[in-house]
Amino acid sequence: MRIFDPHIHMTSRTTDDYEAMYTAGVRAVVEPAFWLGQPRTSPDTFADYFDSLLGWEPYRASQFGIRHHCTIALNPKEAGDPRCRPVLDLVPRYLAKDGVVAVGEVGYDSMTPDEDEVFAVQLEMARDVGLPVLVHTPHRDKAAGTRRSLDVVRESGLPPERVLIDHLNEPTVAMVKESGCWMGFSVYPDTKMDEDRMVRILKEYGTERMLVNSAADWGRSDPLKTRRVGEAMLAAGFTEVDVDTVLWDNPVAFYGQSGRLDLAETEPAAFYAGNTIKRGG
Repeated sequence: MRIFDPHIHMTSRTTDDYEAMYTAGVRAVVEPAFWLGQPRTSPDTFADYFDSLLGWEPYRASQFGIRHHCTIALNPKEAGDPRCRPVLDLVPRYLAKDGVVAVGEVGYDSMTPDEDEVFAVQLEMARDVGLPVLVHTPHRDKAAGTRRSLDVVRESGLPPERVLIDHLNEPTVAMVKESGCWMGFSVYPDTKMDEDRMVRILKEYGTERMLVNSAADWGRSDPLKTRRVGEAMLAAGFTEVDVDTVLWDNPVAFYGQSGRLDLAETEPAAFYAGNTIKRGG
């Protein structure tokens, strides 16, 4: 089983996670820029973070045989903080970098006027530079947030096939499918989706334009949830081709629109440069 996790926050994860992911079949990931839990207080902290997503984290992933890509944006959680708004002046510089395969995460947290403005501005950036967009739907009032997200996408003039609406659930699938946007599902312990619910959605709506991610971060999460979805699909009667479509072909097709995916195979390093522990010895 080959796996491309299209939404995972590896900055928050350990080298043990990378090792387990490789063993489970993960060969590529996309790490969206997101909220770190502790509020950031200046654009400089974002610059350091973006630099890490483009430098250190791809190198760290490569030591374990995994290709790392990222998305760049001012995330919705911090869109209303006036200390962070100047980050919008930094974002275009980073969107020009190799390894950045989309603008994201953009969208809504609390659906405030500030979030409306920042969302629209970054959709315009995506249109200007020709990158696809990863949209974060709010954890509260998700149906209303998803409808509003689709409205803003339509208002932006972006083609729906260049937009991935993420963190979906049962009440929000149909409206996104009808819109023509890609559909993303985060499989996450206790909150968001689980494997069985994901399989039921795939049975009802099919595998076209469907992406499954672990969204693993600093919270209680599991970077192997993509693998568990694949196993649950097989147990439910889906074919290996179906699993490959959801866990590999679809993320490649969506992020491939950036023209920047590098999926060349790489072997895990004999040593991890961060600690000198010999692998397999």
